[in-house]
Amino acid sequence: MFSGGRLKLEMRNDIYSTYHLQPPAHLNVIKTTVVCPATEKHMRKYQAQESFLVEETAEDYLSITLPHIQEQSFSLQWVFNILEKKAEADRIVYEDPDPHVGFVLLPDFKWDQKQIHDLYLIAIIHQRDLKSLRDLTADHVPLLQNICNKGKEAILQQYGLPASKLRVYFHYQPSYYHLHIHFTALGSEVPGSGVERAHLLSDVIQNLRADGQHYRKRTLCFPLRADAGLLGKFKQAGKL
Repeated sequence: MFSGGRLKLEMRNDIYSTYHLQPPAHLNVIKTTVVCPATEKHMRKYQAQESFLVEETAEDYLSITLPHIQEQSFSLQWVFNILEKKAEADRIVYEDPDPHVGFVLLPDFKWDQKQIHDLYLIAIIHQRDLKSLRDLTADHVPLLQNICNKGKEAILQQYGLPASKLRVYFHYQPSYYHLHIHFTALGSEVPGSGVERAHLLSDVIQNLRADGQHYRKRTLCFPLRADAGLLGKFKQAGKL
């Protein structure tokens, strides 16, 4: 595998050695995502920042978060391009075209698709009036169950990874406000999969079956970066 690579011994002690390895060219590749033209918001998204945990009540969502979303969210044109097959059509792994419970499933840009242990796919719904967890009610359980069942089956058929090896979840806050669900390999260390931001799809379905207004009533916690405009709105409202 390392034919063509170069090793330089740094230290040897009994059976232990450390080296500097320069891998061969075919292994020395960096996957790169380009955003062009990039806005100031794009630039801030990829910069290291201190984070703060916010507790958002249902009232906070209506008075602080929702107005901010309506004013500041990123363009969703790239999402619509996928749904309309104007872009990335060749990357779609599975599609259910039903306008009510349908979705497309495709690899996330963060996954290079070269190995299964860090599998990462996104299910994007066809409905265009759902932004996040906060919009979900009991009426959406058929949509969520359809994504859960068909998404897992598609991944099993395409990649041979069973449902027991998958982590399926929402982000809150999401990075963009068109409802989507993350499918990742259970063993992978994925940013945003911690308890402060991720909500398992199975838990969401159960919560909505128990109380159809669950996510419209409960307090939700989530992290925000120091430069996030929404964090400033919560500070202005005296919530931090």
